[in-house]
Amino acid sequence: MTRHLPALLFCIPMLTAISMPMVSLKRREWCRPMALAAVWAMSVTAVVNLVVVLRSGEIRYAFGGWAAPVGIEWVADGLASVVMVAISLIASICLIYSGRVAPHPAGSRVVLYYTLILLLLAGLTGTVFAGDLFNVFVFLEVVALSAAALIGMAGGKALVFAFRYLILASIGATFYLLGVSYFYAATGTLNMADLAQRVPGLLDSKAVIGGMVFMFVGLGIKMALMPLHGWLPDAYSSAPDSVSPLLSALVTKASLLAWARILYWGVGVGADLEITQILRLVWGMGALAAVIGAFLALTQRDVKRIFAYGGLSHIGLILIGVGQGNQTGLAAAMFYLVNDAVMQATLFVVAGAAIHQYGIQTFDELGRLRGRAPWLIGALIIVSMSMIGIPPTGGFFGKWYIILSSLRAGNYLAVAAVMISTLLTLAYLIRLWVRVFVGDHVSVNTERVEMPFALRVCVGTLTVGIIALGLGSDRIVRVLLQATTGLGL
Repeated sequence: MTRHLPALLFCIPMLTAISMPMVSLKRREWCRPMALAAVWAMSVTAVVNLVVVLRSGEIRYAFGGWAAPVGIEWVADGLASVVMVAISLIASICLIYSGRVAPHPAGSRVVLYYTLILLLLAGLTGTVFAGDLFNVFVFLEVVALSAAALIGMAGGKALVFAFRYLILASIGATFYLLGVSYFYAATGTLNMADLAQRVPGLLDSKAVIGGMVFMFVGLGIKMALMPLHGWLPDAYSSAPDSVSPLLSALVTKASLLAWARILYWGVGVGADLEITQILRLVWGMGALAAVIGAFLALTQRDVKRIFAYGGLSHIGLILIGVGQGNQTGLAAAMFYLVNDAVMQATLFVVAGAAIHQYGIQTFDELGRLRGRAPWLIGALIIVSMSMIGIPPTGGFFGKWYIILSSLRAGNYLAVAAVMISTLLTLAYLIRLWVRVFVGDHVSVNTERVEMPFALRVCVGTLTVGIIALGLGSDRIVRVLLQATTGLGL
């Protein structure tokens, strides 16, 4: 029975999404309870799946009984299982947050709203577990279409930004699929485990190297890697406040995880010149993104855009770890990926709550929080500590392991990039905190506002999660190291 857990994790949101339009014909008010029940069921199943994988080893699920490489195979190892726990728990918190705290924009389209969220989660699940290159493409497209539709539900300029995201995501998909076709032409297979057996003898093939570059560019657009990031700041800052936490936390992480899977589980790394050059490209682009993203965050005036550019910097940090070509770097990158998902969800929950509870629309109005929003200020303090890298938060241990992996690889430029991006992050957070604690109160609506219980639950849970990731970092990193043991790093 336990071998069906990966398929069950996919079926829960997918079947709920399919059935929701039919159920809503009679009971439209059931949409939100159905969505909440689905993500809570996903959370429980994800935890059970993680426990099973830790006790019994990875689960390889062959659909229809057709074994790989002929059939479709999903792989639930330690990495995929940890990420699925993070996805389902973050989705649960974000659904509690939406509707009750930050009113969602659905109106009469409530059925569409919750259906899109469930389809997004189904696409993320498929991306995490997919064991072949083509199914990664399929599920990333499900994620992109669902995310674009959710962004566009805000109306107005959001429709333009959603359409731009859709166009760029389609361009990225084209590059990725072109790279997949090169791989298939050179190897005759798309299954990652099968690729790992065939690619080492073909590393001098221009089709293999070209395919890797095309896939990196395609996934780079989807993960908003600078300078391919143009869609992200406008899309996230204009998206409905009810879905911004979910999108910012999870959408780009799916493409990041897919690239790490392809690079290490599908192609493999070693001393070969061609692979070394690809790794240099990965960490080099990551270093530029880490520094430039933090610098651009320092220049912004809109709070959500500050957080969006900060997220771009964190994408760069993750790629720095991925590009080191050693086990410590890969495990560190995947740990920071999970940590950043929680941080981004926290930041956009706080931003949405500040808008809807305290009427804060601009950077200059952050002084309204002083003395009126202890929960939000407390959450901002904890997430700021994590972004800067202050113990015992998860951000500290994530950066620490990335620096260790860079030192192990003798890559001092990567270490410098991590340090510079951290100093720039400190600079824009100081700028934010000066505005909160020293900036002038705005005379409008300065009375104390009681925060809803649901918001306190969301903010408190996410804040505890940031600290828990730090306190449990040793155990989580050991699980991730175990998941990467067979890669020969």
